[in-house]
Amino acid sequence: MQTWLYLAAAIVAEVIGTSFLKSSQGFTRLWPSLAVGVFYLVSFFFLSVTLRHLSVGVAYAIWAGAGIALIALVGYVLFGQKLDAAALAGIGLIIAGVVVINVFSGAASAGG
Repeated sequence: MQTWLYLAAAIVAEVIGTSFLKSSQGFTRLWPSLAVGVFYLVSFFFLSVTLRHLSVGVAYAIWAGAGIALIALVGYVLFGQKLDAAALAGIGLIIAGVVVINVFSGAASAGG
């Protein structure tokens, strides 16, 4: 259970860091740029801790897939970015893939 909390922390930190990328304006603004770095470091720290117990492929697939879905939601809610039907379908497929890995695959616990 703790492994999944670490992975969730890695995902949330990555999404926050990515959200600050927009306001960093190409790393021309100091504080948002520093926030990007800090949150990415936190994200990679928790992802590395997660890899003690999950295989790298599965952990990264979940981290990336969940991050894509969440940052799309953040873009919609905070930045007013619109998603068309194809984008929503693609994000839905990514979420479905994460669910399949977690529910049906034994590879999720194949770390070590």
